[in-house]
Amino acid sequence: MSVSLAALGWDAERDAEFAPLAHSTVAARVRRVERGAVDVLTGDNPLRVLTTASTPDLAVGDWVALGVDDRTWYVDQLLSRRTLIKRLVVGGRSTAQLLAANVDVVFVVVPAVPEPRVGMTERLVALAWDSGATPVVVMTKADLAVDPVGVAEDLGASAPGVDVVSVSSAVDGGYDALDAYLVPGRTCCLLGRSGAGKSTLINALVGEDLLATTDVRSDGKGRHTTTFRELVPLPGGAIALDTPGLRGVGVWLDGDGLARTFQDVEELAAQCRFNDCGHDSEPGCAVNAALDDGTLDERRVAGWRKLEREAQWIARRHDARLQAEEARRWKAITVQMRRTGRARP
Repeated sequence: MSVSLAALGWDAERDAEFAPLAHSTVAARVRRVERGAVDVLTGDNPLRVLTTASTPDLAVGDWVALGVDDRTWYVDQLLSRRTLIKRLVVGGRSTAQLLAANVDVVFVVVPAVPEPRVGMTERLVALAWDSGATPVVVMTKADLAVDPVGVAEDLGASAPGVDVVSVSSAVDGGYDALDAYLVPGRTCCLLGRSGAGKSTLINALVGEDLLATTDVRSDGKGRHTTTFRELVPLPGGAIALDTPGLRGVGVWLDGDGLARTFQDVEELAAQCRFNDCGHDSEPGCAVNAALDDGTLDERRVAGWRKLEREAQWIARRHDARLQAEEARRWKAITVQMRRTGRARP
């Protein structure tokens, strides 16, 4: 597969950033990340580049500068990231897992049947906003829903300010509604749970059965068909970034993702009489007033509180881990200085 850098999303700003490196390196975009190696796409040919302990932590979609030493390619430098999607690593440790970089649009893929998991949708929308990308909720399998319009409205209510697009593989032109987002040079990442229809969607956009697909299990849960995050150039000039299905999404939010996902609740909270209102039984609470008159859904507030608690917990755990690592580092330095007789700086 040989594609131009422009077809991979390279632009004038990237050109200016890369100019000081152009004399000794080659620009490339990371197509797939595996243990010990990355597959990259250059303006000439695809390459497999081995990674070492000194290689930066890379994500699919990253732009890198490649050097060559004794006919062996290596990652010389990681170029700036405009956006970065990350989640809490599986297992609850206070570290982030990089999902994708330099994404412009995140397609939050949600199947119309079985009944959409609104909480999962909110989490994925929050990750998308927090990354700096623009989320779009894509409701797949619309033809199977008894009331697809109602399902789409419910999804829209869980993601204020986010476009909701319904698609179907069962009708001609069932994916045409996505054309407005598939702009040449734009990178669109697909996020969703297993069985949401991401691989079917990618195949439809590519125009061939590039990725394997399977039916959902009898319990409504999906089977993993995509096993790697992978960059896929599309015929129309956009770039798709496919990801494995997510069984769970630990939020890693250090931007405005939570506020933008729950902007309806946040706007009400800003109207409370007290700045430190806990939205419990305080007088003048605008959130409780909206709950009482039915203009705000209790499930919506519960989702907001849950993600807020998770984000705060992760932030505290992360800060504590960094402090512990710094303490261990200084302890090691102090021990070494005592051994060598040098004074601490």
